Amino acid sequence: MRKVYLILFTIMLFCFGCELRLKPNSADGQSGDFTIERYDRIESLYLSTGDYSALQQMNTSYPAQTRMLIEDVLKLGHVNDPEINTKFLNFFQDTTLQTLISDVQHQFANIDDLNDNLQMCFMNIVRLLPSAKVPKVYTQISSLDQSIIVGDGFLGISLDKYLGADYPLYKKYYNDHQRMVMVREMIVPDAVGFYLLSMYPFPSDREMTQLERDMHIGKIQWIVNQVMEQKVFKSKYVNTVARYMKNHSGVTFDQLLRTYDHRKIIFG
Repeated sequence: MRKVYLILFTIMLFCFGCELRLKPNSADGQSGDFTIERYDRIESLYLSTGDYSALQQMNTSYPAQTRMLIEDVLKLGHVNDPEINTKFLNFFQDTTLQTLISDVQHQFANIDDLNDNLQMCFMNIVRLLPSAKVPKVYTQISSLDQSIIVGDGFLGISLDKYLGADYPLYKKYYNDHQRMVMVREMIVPDAVGFYLLSMYPFPSDREMTQLERDMHIGKIQWIVNQVMEQKVFKSKYVNTVARYMKNHSGVTFDQLLRTYDHRKIIFG
């Protein structure tokens, strides 16, 4: 059974033409070993024009991503269903969703900033957590279902969840507090945070109290701040972790994340 984490954070350069093959591994001219793959561009082409070559590329170049999107995120059915491609295409023919697709391609025509920041973050993660493995990161459009998706070796970023606090469609479905984090600046911290949560999940052998859950998230958010080299997350739980780590300089990040007796952190 595939281990898939579907995680919701509390929340064109429009391509036409037959037989057009997009460059999915391109982050707009970005070079280097780490590159965010633009799955969203291929997805957008198929969902906007019905281009069969784009569908073929989704299935051949990105079979795992396409399966997760169709089966686990959108829940449209099994990817091998003979009618699934039609269901997938028809699902996005709503005028609102077509506008969403277009706006994603416009706002995220260039993602060099995201690529650079994530590359730096994963370099820091591997340095601080030697057992960590850099996932294959890609962008997608998920119809406002999920923000960040973490699977076995994959990390998907749903760009449609980060179009800005004032994006008109968001005002119909999200409150002010939720919309505050639906911005471009939160993509990298969200991605890093939920990647770490997939590595160090809540214990499954017992029920955690709300304080324990809050403290575990506080540990992860404190580490995100260290990895990003800026204070993105600020809360009393993050402050508690910061105080603990200042007083216990010998504690490694791995040891911190594996400490589920949070009394040690609160009173340590």
